[in-house]
Amino acid sequence: MHLFEPFTLKSVTLRNRIAMSPMCMYSAEDGVASDWHLAHYGARAAGGVGLVVVEATGVVPEGRITPGDLGLWSDQHVEPLARINRLVKSQGAVPGIQLAHAGRKASAALPTQGGGHLADNAGGWTTVAPSAIPFGDALTKVPHELTVAEIAGVHAAFAAAAKRALAAGFEWVELHGAHGYLTHQFLSPISNRRTDQYGGSFENRIRFFVELTRAVRAVWPDHLPFTARLSCTDWMEGGWTIEESVELARKLKTEGLDLLDCSSGGTSTTAARIPVGAGYQVPFAERVRREAGLATAAVGLITDPMQADQIVRNGQADVVMLARELLRDPYWPLRAARALHVKPQVTPPPQYLRAW
Repeated sequence: MHLFEPFTLKSVTLRNRIAMSPMCMYSAEDGVASDWHLAHYGARAAGGVGLVVVEATGVVPEGRITPGDLGLWSDQHVEPLARINRLVKSQGAVPGIQLAHAGRKASAALPTQGGGHLADNAGGWTTVAPSAIPFGDALTKVPHELTVAEIAGVHAAFAAAAKRALAAGFEWVELHGAHGYLTHQFLSPISNRRTDQYGGSFENRIRFFVELTRAVRAVWPDHLPFTARLSCTDWMEGGWTIEESVELARKLKTEGLDLLDCSSGGTSTTAARIPVGAGYQVPFAERVRREAGLATAAVGLITDPMQADQIVRNGQADVVMLARELLRDPYWPLRAARALHVKPQVTPPPQYLRAW
Protein backbone atom coordinates (compact mmCIF):
# COMPACT_ATOMS: atom_id res chain seq x y z
CA MET A 1 0.00 0.00 0.00
CA HIS A 2 1.44 3.36 -1.03
CA LEU A 3 0.38 6.92 -1.85
CA PHE A 4 -0.23 6.25 -5.54
CA GLU A 5 -2.07 2.98 -5.12
CA PRO A 6 -5.78 3.33 -5.96
CA PHE A 7 -8.19 3.29 -3.04
CA THR A 8 -11.65 1.76 -3.34
CA LEU A 9 -14.40 2.65 -0.91
CA LYS A 10 -17.79 1.15 -1.71
CA SER A 11 -18.28 1.54 -5.48
CA VAL A 12 -15.90 4.49 -5.80
CA THR A 13 -12.21 4.15 -6.64
CA LEU A 14 -9.78 7.02 -6.13
CA ARG A 15 -6.91 6.97 -8.61
CA ASN A 16 -4.53 7.64 -5.71
CA ARG A 17 -4.73 8.33 -1.98
CA ILE A 18 -4.29 12.09 -2.19
CA ALA A 19 -7.37 14.15 -1.36
CA MET A 20 -8.11 17.84 -1.35
CA SER A 21 -9.27 18.76 2.12
CA PRO A 22 -12.36 21.01 2.38
CA MET A 23 -11.25 24.63 2.72
CA CYS A 24 -13.64 27.58 2.85
CA MET A 25 -13.26 30.07 0.00
CA TYR A 26 -15.76 32.62 1.36
CA SER A 27 -16.62 33.48 -2.24
CA ALA A 28 -20.30 32.56 -2.64
CA GLU A 29 -23.34 34.82 -2.82
CA ASP A 30 -26.48 33.48 -1.15
CA GLY A 31 -24.71 30.14 -0.97
CA VAL A 32 -24.35 29.84 -4.76
CA ALA A 33 -21.05 28.58 -6.18
CA SER A 34 -19.28 31.04 -8.47
CA ASP A 35 -16.79 30.93 -11.34
CA TRP A 36 -14.08 31.15 -8.67
CA HIS A 37 -15.16 27.79 -7.25
CA LEU A 38 -15.21 26.25 -10.73
CA ALA A 39 -11.65 27.35 -11.44
CA HIS A 40 -10.42 26.54 -7.93
CA TYR A 41 -11.71 22.97 -7.72
CA GLY A 42 -11.11 22.21 -11.37
CA ALA A 43 -7.44 23.15 -11.04
CA ARG A 44 -6.88 20.67 -8.21
CA ALA A 45 -8.64 17.91 -10.12
CA ALA A 46 -6.47 18.62 -13.15
CA GLY A 47 -3.48 18.68 -10.81
CA GLY A 48 -3.90 14.99 -10.05
CA VAL A 49 -5.62 14.51 -6.69
CA GLY A 50 -7.80 11.44 -6.35
CA LEU A 51 -10.56 13.20 -4.41
CA VAL A 52 -11.78 16.80 -4.30
CA VAL A 53 -13.87 17.59 -1.21
CA VAL A 54 -15.78 20.84 -1.61
CA GLU A 55 -15.64 23.20 1.34
CA ALA A 56 -18.01 23.33 4.34
CA THR A 57 -21.44 23.84 2.79
CA GLY A 58 -24.27 25.16 4.94
CA VAL A 59 -27.36 22.99 5.15
CA VAL A 60 -29.38 26.03 6.26
CA PRO A 61 -28.64 29.76 5.79
CA GLU A 62 -28.01 30.25 9.51
CA GLY A 63 -25.58 27.33 9.45
CA ARG A 64 -23.02 29.20 7.39
CA ILE A 65 -19.84 30.42 9.05
CA THR A 66 -19.96 33.63 7.01
CA PRO A 67 -22.23 35.16 4.36
CA GLY A 68 -19.66 33.98 1.79
CA ASP A 69 -20.08 30.26 2.49
CA LEU A 70 -21.52 27.77 0.02
CA GLY A 71 -24.99 26.42 0.70
CA LEU A 72 -27.24 23.50 -0.21
CA TRP A 73 -30.49 24.52 1.45
CA SER A 74 -32.17 25.29 -1.88
CA ASP A 75 -32.47 23.72 -5.31
CA GLN A 76 -30.89 26.87 -6.78
CA HIS A 77 -27.57 25.66 -5.39
CA VAL A 78 -27.58 22.36 -7.27
CA GLU A 79 -26.66 23.25 -10.85
CA PRO A 80 -23.66 25.50 -10.05
CA LEU A 81 -22.22 22.63 -8.01
CA ALA A 82 -23.11 20.11 -10.71
CA ARG A 83 -21.10 22.22 -13.17
CA ILE A 84 -18.07 21.96 -10.88
CA ASN A 85 -18.54 18.22 -10.49
CA ARG A 86 -18.68 17.66 -14.23
CA LEU A 87 -15.31 19.39 -14.55
CA VAL A 88 -13.80 17.54 -11.59
CA LYS A 89 -14.87 14.17 -13.00
CA SER A 90 -13.68 15.04 -16.50
CA GLN A 91 -10.20 15.47 -15.00
CA GLY A 92 -10.24 12.05 -13.36
CA ALA A 93 -10.99 12.99 -9.74
CA VAL A 94 -13.92 12.02 -7.52
CA PRO A 95 -16.13 14.90 -6.33
CA GLY A 96 -17.00 15.04 -2.64
CA ILE A 97 -18.70 17.58 -0.39
CA GLN A 98 -18.62 18.47 3.29
CA LEU A 99 -22.06 19.24 4.74
CA ALA A 100 -21.93 21.60 7.69
CA HIS A 101 -23.64 23.73 10.31
CA ALA A 102 -21.47 26.24 12.15
CA GLY A 103 -23.67 26.57 15.26
CA ARG A 104 -22.38 29.25 17.62
CA LYS A 105 -19.48 30.05 15.25
CA ALA A 106 -21.88 31.15 12.50
CA SER A 107 -22.80 34.74 11.55
CA ALA A 108 -19.15 35.75 11.31
CA ALA A 109 -17.54 38.32 9.08
CA LEU A 110 -15.20 37.18 6.33
CA PRO A 111 -11.65 36.52 7.57
CA THR A 112 -10.46 39.45 5.46
CA GLN A 113 -12.91 41.62 7.41
CA GLY A 114 -11.82 40.51 10.86
CA GLY A 115 -13.81 37.32 11.32
CA GLY A 116 -15.79 38.54 14.33
CA HIS A 117 -19.50 38.10 14.80
CA LEU A 118 -21.65 40.28 12.56
CA ALA A 119 -24.26 42.42 14.26
CA ASP A 120 -27.83 41.67 13.21
CA ASN A 121 -28.07 45.12 11.62
CA ALA A 122 -24.88 44.46 9.65
CA GLY A 123 -25.96 41.26 7.92
CA GLY A 124 -25.67 38.94 10.92
CA TRP A 125 -28.19 36.46 12.25
CA THR A 126 -29.11 34.55 15.39
CA THR A 127 -26.78 31.66 16.11
CA VAL A 128 -27.74 28.32 17.66
CA ALA A 129 -25.90 25.78 19.79
CA PRO A 130 -26.48 22.91 22.22
CA SER A 131 -26.15 25.41 25.09
CA ALA A 132 -26.40 29.19 25.38
CA ILE A 133 -22.64 29.64 25.75
CA PRO A 134 -20.77 32.04 23.44
CA PHE A 135 -17.61 30.83 21.74
CA GLY A 136 -15.59 33.76 22.99
CA ASP A 137 -12.85 35.94 21.56
CA ALA A 138 -14.34 37.90 18.63
CA LEU A 139 -17.33 35.53 18.46
CA THR A 140 -19.32 37.10 21.26
CA LYS A 141 -22.93 36.27 20.39
CA VAL A 142 -24.83 34.22 22.95
CA PRO A 143 -26.40 31.43 20.87
CA HIS A 144 -29.98 30.23 21.13
CA GLU A 145 -30.11 26.84 22.84
CA LEU A 146 -31.69 24.38 20.44
CA THR A 147 -34.87 22.64 21.52
CA VAL A 148 -35.34 18.94 20.88
CA ALA A 149 -37.72 19.76 18.03
CA GLU A 150 -35.19 22.16 16.52
CA ILE A 151 -32.50 19.48 16.72
CA ALA A 152 -34.72 17.22 14.65
CA GLY A 153 -35.06 20.07 12.17
CA VAL A 154 -31.29 20.34 11.84
CA HIS A 155 -31.05 16.62 11.14
CA ALA A 156 -33.75 16.95 8.48
CA ALA A 157 -31.87 19.85 6.88
CA PHE A 158 -28.71 17.73 6.61
CA ALA A 159 -30.70 14.93 4.99
CA ALA A 160 -32.30 17.33 2.50
CA ALA A 161 -28.88 18.77 1.65
CA ALA A 162 -27.50 15.26 1.12
CA LYS A 163 -30.27 14.58 -1.41
CA ARG A 164 -29.32 17.76 -3.26
CA ALA A 165 -25.66 16.78 -3.12
CA LEU A 166 -26.55 13.52 -4.83
CA ALA A 167 -28.56 15.40 -7.47
CA ALA A 168 -25.52 17.61 -8.09
CA GLY A 169 -23.39 14.56 -8.85
CA PHE A 170 -21.31 14.25 -5.71
CA GLU A 171 -20.03 10.71 -5.12
CA TRP A 172 -18.59 11.18 -1.62
CA VAL A 173 -20.22 12.96 1.32
CA GLU A 174 -18.60 14.12 4.56
CA LEU A 175 -20.45 15.27 7.67
CA HIS A 176 -18.62 18.09 9.45
CA GLY A 177 -18.17 17.04 13.06
CA ALA A 178 -15.01 19.02 13.77
CA HIS A 179 -13.42 22.40 14.49
CA GLY A 180 -15.89 23.67 17.04
CA TYR A 181 -18.90 23.73 14.73
CA LEU A 182 -22.36 22.51 15.70
CA THR A 183 -21.88 18.74 15.73
CA HIS A 184 -18.59 19.10 17.61
CA GLN A 185 -20.31 21.52 20.03
CA PHE A 186 -22.63 18.70 21.08
CA LEU A 187 -19.69 16.32 21.61
CA SER A 188 -17.57 18.55 23.82
CA PRO A 189 -18.43 19.05 27.52
CA ILE A 190 -16.96 22.54 27.18
CA SER A 191 -19.69 23.70 24.80
CA ASN A 192 -22.47 21.27 25.78
CA ARG A 193 -23.95 21.85 29.24
CA ARG A 194 -27.37 20.37 28.52
CA THR A 195 -29.20 18.30 31.11
CA ASP A 196 -31.55 16.46 28.74
CA GLN A 197 -30.92 13.45 26.48
CA TYR A 198 -28.39 15.44 24.42
CA GLY A 199 -26.05 16.42 27.25
CA GLY A 200 -24.09 15.10 30.19
CA SER A 201 -22.93 11.53 29.63
CA PHE A 202 -20.87 10.36 26.68
CA GLU A 203 -23.88 8.51 25.24
CA ASN A 204 -25.98 11.65 25.47
CA ARG A 205 -23.36 13.97 23.99
CA ILE A 206 -22.85 11.72 20.95
CA ARG A 207 -26.61 11.37 20.41
CA PHE A 208 -26.78 14.38 18.05
CA PHE A 209 -24.02 12.93 15.85
CA VAL A 210 -25.45 9.42 15.88
CA GLU A 211 -28.93 10.64 14.94
CA LEU A 212 -27.43 12.90 12.26
CA THR A 213 -25.57 9.91 10.82
CA ARG A 214 -28.79 7.90 10.70
CA ALA A 215 -30.70 10.74 9.04
CA VAL A 216 -28.17 11.14 6.25
CA ARG A 217 -27.48 7.42 5.94
CA ALA A 218 -31.20 6.94 5.23
CA VAL A 219 -31.04 9.12 2.10
CA TRP A 220 -27.45 8.69 0.90
CA PRO A 221 -27.01 5.65 -1.39
CA ASP A 222 -25.30 2.71 0.25
CA HIS A 223 -22.98 2.21 -2.71
CA LEU A 224 -21.39 5.66 -2.31
CA PRO A 225 -18.84 6.58 0.38
CA PHE A 226 -20.37 8.02 3.55
CA THR A 227 -17.77 9.77 5.72
CA ALA A 228 -17.33 12.32 8.51
CA ARG A 229 -14.70 14.70 9.82
CA LEU A 230 -14.06 14.66 13.56
CA SER A 231 -11.98 16.74 15.92
CA CYS A 232 -10.36 13.85 17.78
CA THR A 233 -9.41 16.03 20.76
CA ASP A 234 -10.14 19.52 22.04
CA TRP A 235 -6.56 19.78 23.35
CA MET A 236 -8.15 21.13 26.54
CA GLU A 237 -8.61 19.89 30.09
CA GLY A 238 -12.17 18.64 30.50
CA GLY A 239 -12.80 18.57 26.76
CA TRP A 240 -13.42 15.92 24.13
CA THR A 241 -10.70 13.24 24.01
CA ILE A 242 -9.11 10.77 21.61
CA GLU A 243 -10.44 7.91 23.73
CA GLU A 244 -13.97 9.21 23.20
CA SER A 245 -13.22 9.62 19.50
CA VAL A 246 -12.27 5.96 19.16
CA GLU A 247 -15.46 4.90 20.93
CA LEU A 248 -17.56 7.22 18.76
CA ALA A 249 -15.86 5.86 15.64
CA ARG A 250 -16.85 2.33 16.65
CA LYS A 251 -20.45 3.48 17.07
CA LEU A 252 -20.58 5.39 13.79
CA LYS A 253 -19.15 2.38 11.98
CA THR A 254 -22.13 0.33 13.13
CA GLU A 255 -24.38 3.13 11.82
CA GLY A 256 -22.90 2.81 8.34
CA LEU A 257 -20.01 5.27 8.32
CA ASP A 258 -17.28 4.21 5.88
CA LEU A 259 -14.36 6.51 6.79
CA LEU A 260 -13.40 9.05 9.45
CA ASP A 261 -11.40 12.14 8.53
CA CYS A 262 -9.34 12.75 11.67
CA SER A 263 -8.63 16.37 12.62
CA SER A 264 -8.58 18.16 15.99
CA GLY A 265 -9.23 21.36 17.89
CA GLY A 266 -11.66 24.21 17.31
CA THR A 267 -13.41 24.50 20.67
CA SER A 268 -11.23 27.46 21.66
CA THR A 269 -8.62 29.60 19.97
CA THR A 270 -6.96 30.65 23.23
CA ALA A 271 -7.36 27.90 25.83
CA ALA A 272 -6.32 24.95 23.66
CA ARG A 273 -2.69 23.89 23.85
CA ILE A 274 -1.95 22.43 20.44
CA PRO A 275 1.51 20.98 19.69
CA VAL A 276 1.46 22.07 16.07
CA GLY A 277 4.07 20.40 13.90
CA ALA A 278 4.47 18.30 10.77
CA GLY A 279 1.83 15.57 10.75
CA TYR A 280 0.79 16.34 14.33
CA GLN A 281 -2.71 14.87 13.84
CA VAL A 282 -1.64 11.67 12.06
CA PRO A 283 -1.56 9.62 15.31
CA PHE A 284 -5.31 10.21 15.67
CA ALA A 285 -6.00 8.67 12.26
CA GLU A 286 -3.70 5.77 13.10
CA ARG A 287 -5.35 5.06 16.43
CA VAL A 288 -8.91 5.25 15.10
CA ARG A 289 -7.99 2.99 12.18
CA ARG A 290 -6.35 0.44 14.47
CA GLU A 291 -8.73 0.45 17.43
CA ALA A 292 -12.08 1.11 15.73
CA GLY A 293 -11.38 -0.87 12.57
CA LEU A 294 -12.57 2.04 10.45
CA ALA A 295 -10.86 3.51 7.39
CA THR A 296 -9.35 6.93 8.09
CA ALA A 297 -7.98 10.02 6.44
CA ALA A 298 -5.05 11.92 7.94
CA VAL A 299 -4.82 15.70 7.75
CA GLY A 300 -2.71 18.50 9.22
CA LEU A 301 0.62 19.96 8.06
CA ILE A 302 1.28 17.18 5.59
CA THR A 303 3.47 18.82 2.96
CA ASP A 304 6.27 16.49 1.87
CA PRO A 305 5.76 13.62 -0.61
CA MET A 306 7.84 11.18 1.43
CA GLN A 307 5.92 12.14 4.56
CA ALA A 308 2.58 11.51 2.85
CA ASP A 309 3.75 8.23 1.33
CA GLN A 310 5.01 6.91 4.66
CA ILE A 311 1.66 7.66 6.33
CA VAL A 312 0.00 5.30 3.87
CA ARG A 313 2.80 2.72 3.75
CA ASN A 314 2.90 2.49 7.55
CA GLY A 315 -0.84 1.91 7.76
CA GLN A 316 -1.49 5.10 9.69
CA ALA A 317 -4.28 6.16 7.34
CA ASP A 318 -5.92 5.09 4.10
CA VAL A 319 -6.07 8.57 2.57
CA VAL A 320 -3.96 11.70 3.01
CA MET A 321 -5.84 15.01 2.99
CA LEU A 322 -3.87 18.05 1.84
CA ALA A 323 -5.08 21.56 2.52
CA ARG A 324 -2.82 24.62 2.33
CA GLU A 325 -0.19 22.71 0.40
CA LEU A 326 -2.67 22.34 -2.46
CA LEU A 327 -3.41 26.06 -2.30
CA ARG A 328 0.28 26.67 -2.84
CA ASP A 329 0.68 24.01 -5.52
CA PRO A 330 -2.33 22.53 -7.36
CA TYR A 331 0.04 20.10 -9.09
CA TRP A 332 1.49 18.67 -5.89
CA PRO A 333 0.44 15.08 -6.81
CA LEU A 334 2.45 15.19 -10.03
CA ARG A 335 5.44 16.64 -8.20
CA ALA A 336 5.07 13.98 -5.50
CA ALA A 337 5.03 11.17 -8.04
CA ARG A 338 8.28 12.46 -9.50
CA ALA A 339 9.88 12.82 -6.06
CA LEU A 340 8.86 9.28 -5.09
CA HIS A 341 10.07 7.81 -8.39
CA VAL A 342 6.77 6.17 -9.15
CA LYS A 343 4.76 6.21 -12.31
CA PRO A 344 1.72 8.36 -11.51
CA GLN A 345 -1.79 7.12 -12.18
CA VAL A 346 -2.45 10.55 -13.64
CA THR A 347 -0.74 12.69 -16.23
CA PRO A 348 -0.85 16.43 -16.67
CA PRO A 349 -3.61 17.81 -18.87
CA PRO A 350 -2.51 17.40 -22.48
CA GLN A 351 -2.42 21.18 -22.80
CA TYR A 352 0.39 21.20 -20.20
CA LEU A 353 2.37 18.12 -21.20
CA ARG A 354 5.24 20.12 -22.64
CA ALA A 355 5.92 21.51 -19.16
CA TRP A 356 6.42 18.04 -17.67
